[in-house]
Amino acid sequence: MSEQEIENKSSAEKSNGAPKSSTAKKSTASKSKTSSSAAKSTGKSNPRSKSSESDSSAKTAAKKSNSGEKSSAAKSAATKKTASAKSSASNAPKSTRAVKPKTNEVKDADADISVEIASSETDNQTSAAAKQAKPKTARKPRAPKTVVSDAPSETAPDAAAENELSTENIAEAVEQSRKSQPETEIATVADELASVGSAVDESVAASAENNAERVDVENETDGNEPLLRVKDLKKYFLINNAFLKKNRRYLHAVDGVSFDLYAGKTIGIVGESGCGKTTMGRTILRLTDVTSGEILFKGTDLAKLKGEALRKLRPQFQMIFQDPYSSLSPRMPVGEIIGEAVKVHKIVPKEQYKDYIIDIMQKCGLQSHYFERYPHEFSGGQRQRICIAKVLALNPQLVICDEPVSALDVSIQAQIINLFKDLQNTHNLAYVFISHDLSVVEHISDDVGVMYLGNMVELAPKKELFARPMHPYTEALLSAVPMPDPSVKMNRITLNGDIPSPANPPKGCKFHTRCTKCMDVCKEVEPKFKNYGNGHCVACHLYSQDD
Repeated sequence: MSEQEIENKSSAEKSNGAPKSSTAKKSTASKSKTSSSAAKSTGKSNPRSKSSESDSSAKTAAKKSNSGEKSSAAKSAATKKTASAKSSASNAPKSTRAVKPKTNEVKDADADISVEIASSETDNQTSAAAKQAKPKTARKPRAPKTVVSDAPSETAPDAAAENELSTENIAEAVEQSRKSQPETEIATVADELASVGSAVDESVAASAENNAERVDVENETDGNEPLLRVKDLKKYFLINNAFLKKNRRYLHAVDGVSFDLYAGKTIGIVGESGCGKTTMGRTILRLTDVTSGEILFKGTDLAKLKGEALRKLRPQFQMIFQDPYSSLSPRMPVGEIIGEAVKVHKIVPKEQYKDYIIDIMQKCGLQSHYFERYPHEFSGGQRQRICIAKVLALNPQLVICDEPVSALDVSIQAQIINLFKDLQNTHNLAYVFISHDLSVVEHISDDVGVMYLGNMVELAPKKELFARPMHPYTEALLSAVPMPDPSVKMNRITLNGDIPSPANPPKGCKFHTRCTKCMDVCKEVEPKFKNYGNGHCVACHLYSQDD
């Protein structure tokens, strides 16, 4: 509505009378109260003549200023524009009705506010871009720390590799320092790095020397110490578990056996059935518990190991059993039989598993297509080869062979024995070869031990024992070996009587009940197991018992 229409309307109301004028005054008063409340919200005192439209435009301008970055500059500009609009409204002539302000001024204020907000956003973006574009200063390269350890490096090539890496790191650090540091600091950094590099070289050289010395000491130790040392090994089985300990009865299966075995060597154990050969082998591997004595494998007493400590050493000593028919699972193919322990002990990674098993099979004379076959599809000799492959797959150092060729014919025996020799030469294996056949033992063994009723009665190098046996029991065994020449007559020594019971062994020498050279002392005193020269040990009263 224009001003002229407002004046015409007011003159008409005056002509109508006093009641209408009072109504106009009330409406004017309510409008003035509304304008005063709007003025209080903006922090300024507005005149009563300000209209509601100017209040709404001011509120709209305030909301727009708050929706932006809320910068202080935009808020101050909005306040100034609003104040100027209010002042122009206050300067207008007072009347009974509010006069509508010009909308162009409010629009100009809004435009100025938006321009200022946009400029503030542009400034913020420019500052952020400047921060991102600011280049990072190169840091001074740190000198590598020198760690000197008492433990030697594993190999000399590793030490050389560390020396080369340290030299390359020094060169790279010098180049970085030339690009980032002033020329006055380059010389200092280069000197520090050179000193550190010399220190690293000295430490590497020292560790290499220590490593070489340690390897020499270990080689000397390995050459002098046996792989397996058995001292006074005993294994008793309880027969009668009486309440009183003195009334309990034991079976003396192994009763004081002692010998040494070196890496790459074979000791043959011979004796009659029931003399304790197999029990001794099983006790050495801790398949049965030890009653007393020591089993030193590479300096570690296996008799005292239990649980996880013993399990970790299991792959290093294995056993080939006598019967290849019962020692193989009929429900598993050959590949799984050979590789079961390989998986348990994690000998090779999974991706190399099958190739590794096939390679072991080929070393033992088994074809690769046997991998999926079952044990009942093979002959006796092939089954024994599978047993050998199963043991060889764990990379053992000690193998106990419990009559591995006794169930095979002569031609297959020769093949298996030759396989044992080839594997020993290739993998430096040590064998404890248990057998009844002295001719087989003579072919494969380096030393030979003779057992009788749980005791080792004679132990000597192979040639020494077969050329000059000292114990009467050994003489009787050698006289039973057949000769291929029919013209040669053997003086067979016949042993009378039966083997005494190991549950009730005789007093003194256990062989005196069957010995043709028995003396009175043999019935009362047990002979000592002594070395009589050239590594020839025997326990017999026919020879001096003095220390």
